[in-house]
Amino acid sequence: MHLDIWLLLGATLVLSAIIAVRLSHQAGLPTLLAYMGLGLFIGESGPLHITFDDVELAHTLGFAALVLILAEGGITTSWRHVRSSVPAAISLSTIGTLISIVVVALSAMWLIDMPWQPAFLLGAVLAPTDAAAVFSVLRRLPLPSRLSGLLEAESGFNDAPVVIIVITLSTHTGAPDLAALFGLMVYELVAGGIVGVAVGWLGAQGLRRLALPASGLYPIAVLSLAVASYGAASLLHASGFLAVYVSALVLGNARLPHRPATRGFAEGIGWLAQIGVFVMLGLLASPSELPGQIVPALLIGFVLLLIARPVSIVLSMVGFKLSWGEKMFASWAGLRGAVPIILATIPMAQGVEGSDRMFSIVFTVVVIFTLLQGPTLPLAARWCRLEGDEQTRELDVEAAPLEQLHADLLEIRIPADSMLNGVEIFELRLPPGASITLIVRNGSSFVPEPTTPLQASDTLLVVTTDAVREATERRLRAVSRKGKLAGWFGEKGA
Repeated sequence: MHLDIWLLLGATLVLSAIIAVRLSHQAGLPTLLAYMGLGLFIGESGPLHITFDDVELAHTLGFAALVLILAEGGITTSWRHVRSSVPAAISLSTIGTLISIVVVALSAMWLIDMPWQPAFLLGAVLAPTDAAAVFSVLRRLPLPSRLSGLLEAESGFNDAPVVIIVITLSTHTGAPDLAALFGLMVYELVAGGIVGVAVGWLGAQGLRRLALPASGLYPIAVLSLAVASYGAASLLHASGFLAVYVSALVLGNARLPHRPATRGFAEGIGWLAQIGVFVMLGLLASPSELPGQIVPALLIGFVLLLIARPVSIVLSMVGFKLSWGEKMFASWAGLRGAVPIILATIPMAQGVEGSDRMFSIVFTVVVIFTLLQGPTLPLAARWCRLEGDEQTRELDVEAAPLEQLHADLLEIRIPADSMLNGVEIFELRLPPGASITLIVRNGSSFVPEPTTPLQASDTLLVVTTDAVREATERRLRAVSRKGKLAGWFGEKGA
C-alpha cells in the first residue's frame, strides 16, 4: 500500500481506539480488549487481511511500549499515595510472583499435559499484573488508599523479576541453577532500583536549575530521562523495567516546573503506546488457533484466579496488616493485560518448543478473564465491604520558574469539593515570601485583599520564593483537605 493509505489507516485506527476508550470506560473494561479486537479485525482473518508474524519485531516493539507505559505509570503515581504500601508491594512482586509461578506451572503439567519448560514459562508470563490495565480500571474505584496503593505499586514492580525468569527459562535448555538465578534477580532488582533513583534525582536537580525556552520541553525531558534510565540499567545488566518505573516515580513527584503538563503529556504517550502494542498483539495472534485453546485457557485461568493468586496474596502478605476483605479483593483484582502477551513472545523468538501453543493460551486467558474480572470489580469491592478514604481534595499546581528573581509562579485551580472554598486569604497563613497576587474568577481577574474569600473553581496565581515554595504548597494542600484548621487535625499537606 502507498504511504497515504497507511497514514489514513493509522489515523483511523487511533481515532477508533480513542472512541473505544469511552465505550470501555462506560462498561468498566480495560481498553486493551477493544485495541486487541481492532488488531484481530484488521489481521489475517479480517477484511484487510494484514499479515504480521514477525515475533522478534513484536517482542522489540512490545518492550518499547512497556517502557513507555511504565514511565507513564510512575509519572502519574502519587508517592504519598503508595509510600506506605511499597514494602507490601515488594513482597507481593517477588515472593507472591514466585508462588504464583510454581502453582500455575504444576497445574499446567498436570491438567493440560505440558512439559516442564513450557509449563514454568506459562506460569511466569501469567504471573505479573498489568500496569495499564490496573491503572485504567482501579483508579476509577473508591478503594482504601492502602489497597489501591498496593495494587498500583505491585503492577509497577512485578514486571522486573518476571522478565528475568522468562529470559532465563527461554535461553536454557536444562533446569536453571536456582541459586544463581536468585542471585541474578537480587542484583538486577537492587541495581535497577539504584539506577532509577539516581537518574530520577539527578534529572530533577538538573531540570530545576535549567531554564528551558519552552514549557513543552519539560515533559519531553522528563519522559526522556525515564527512558534513559532503562538504557543505563541495561548497560549495567540490571533491571531496566524497574529503573524506568522508579525514575519516573521520582521525577513525577519532584518539585519540577509544569508538572500537570508533564503528567498530561505522559498520559498521552502512554495511551498511544497502549494502542500500538495491543493492536500489534491482536495482529500477531492467529484467530484460527485460539478456539482450540479455550478449554486449556479456562483451566489455567481459573487456577490462576482462584488458587495461585489467592495463595500468593495470603503467603506474601504475612506480617502486613491487610484485612481479609482487602486480601479477597486483591486476589480478584490481579488484572492481566499486555505484559503477559508481550512476555510470551520471548520464548517464541527463542524457538522454545511449545511456545506457539503457550502464546495462544496466554492470549485467550487475558481476553476471557479480563471480560470476567474488569466489569465485576465494583461489585467485588462492595462484597468485600471496601470503602474509599475521605476525598483528599487534591490540588493541581502548575509552576513556572522566575529564574532572575529566584522565585516561582504557581497557578492553582481550586477543585469543586475543596475546603479552600470560603477561606479568606489571611486565614491561609502562607509562609513569609509567598503571596497570592491574582485571582481569576468567572473569567475575570482581580488583585485580592487579605479578607477576600476564596471560591471553588477560582484560579490563584501565587508568587513564592524558592526557599518557601514547598512549604507554600504543603499549606495549600492541607487547607484544601481539612480546611483552615488543618493543623489541629494533624494534616501537614505532605
